[in-house]
Amino acid sequence: MKAIINGKIILKDRIVEGKVLVYDSVIRGVCDNAPEGAEIIDAKGGYVAPGLIDLHIHGYLGKDVCDGEPESIRTIAEGIVANGVTGFLPTTMTVDMKVIRKALECLRSLKEESKTWNGTAILGCHAEGPFINAKKKGAQDEKYILKPDAAFVKEYADIIKIISLAPEMDEDFAAIREIVADTDVVVSMGHTDADYDTAYKSTVNGVSHATHLFNAMTALAHRNPGVVGAALNSDVTTELIVDTFHVNPALYPIVAKLKGDKLCFITDCLPAGGLPEGQYTLGGTAFVSKGIECRLLDGTIAGSILKMNKGVWNVYTTTDLPLWYCVNCASLNPANAIGMGATKGSLDIGKDADIIITDNEFNVEKTIIGGTVRYEA
Repeated sequence: MKAIINGKIILKDRIVEGKVLVYDSVIRGVCDNAPEGAEIIDAKGGYVAPGLIDLHIHGYLGKDVCDGEPESIRTIAEGIVANGVTGFLPTTMTVDMKVIRKALECLRSLKEESKTWNGTAILGCHAEGPFINAKKKGAQDEKYILKPDAAFVKEYADIIKIISLAPEMDEDFAAIREIVADTDVVVSMGHTDADYDTAYKSTVNGVSHATHLFNAMTALAHRNPGVVGAALNSDVTTELIVDTFHVNPALYPIVAKLKGDKLCFITDCLPAGGLPEGQYTLGGTAFVSKGIECRLLDGTIAGSILKMNKGVWNVYTTTDLPLWYCVNCASLNPANAIGMGATKGSLDIGKDADIIITDNEFNVEKTIIGGTVRYEA
């Protein structure tokens, strides 16, 4: 048994002080005192929070999920565990289908091992494309775009947790309905040029998630509400890149009020994450990382270099949203979005002991996964 003392414990609806978080491989409770004989961990006045979950991340420390190499995935996992991420969905993109298959098979082979290695655990995969609309391709490669294919998703349903696609490219939503009927894969609308009616109808036919809200989708306008309007006006869980560049922070509280516990913070981090400014590649396409911006050589905005703990702090410090809510958006809400909320995402009794300890500015001091320390500053 272990006990974390002297911490501000972030629960899913409040922050408590003067208490002790007790755990072994799972959370045992928030108590007044440490049990006799427990190993004591001193939070030194910092925050004690549930481990963060990133549903959308392409790379880190120079490695790309689409490398399809075990060493690349291990490097990413060992890097982001220092950012408080205890579970993640390594994210593929629109590249040659052979490359996507290789990446998925690599993740499939590593998922069990990741439960005990020294990095972040693989919870599944987010397949972003190749079933998208060229008009909203963003940093994706148009030549590899395909029509939605339910058979492909079903073949990898054991590892794919989220599939991002453009619903307007799926005639009568046939593939979407088949995926939802035959698998537990979450279908997300993203990189889409759909109008409001099409996007909203897709949510009735099985779409239950929206990929990086505002980015690479039709905008919200007063006569054409677009995909953004459909995402905000339906029950879908909704991703938001919280690097303060992709979406203006003035919109954070507006989206939070509309989406509540359906809002999920993501990084959309690229291989440049954790590295100095410079030129890198994503899925074989060159991009430049400068400041908090990543752009293709033609100026197209790509993903980010955001760290998940920094994303939480960005929202907390630029809005009046409480810190416990911001943490939920990076832990409990993502866990619920992929059907894992019963075991992950908060410090409730009986859940996996995925815990982070941070300083008072949410810089990570210690990351614990399943009760075992996987990172220490």
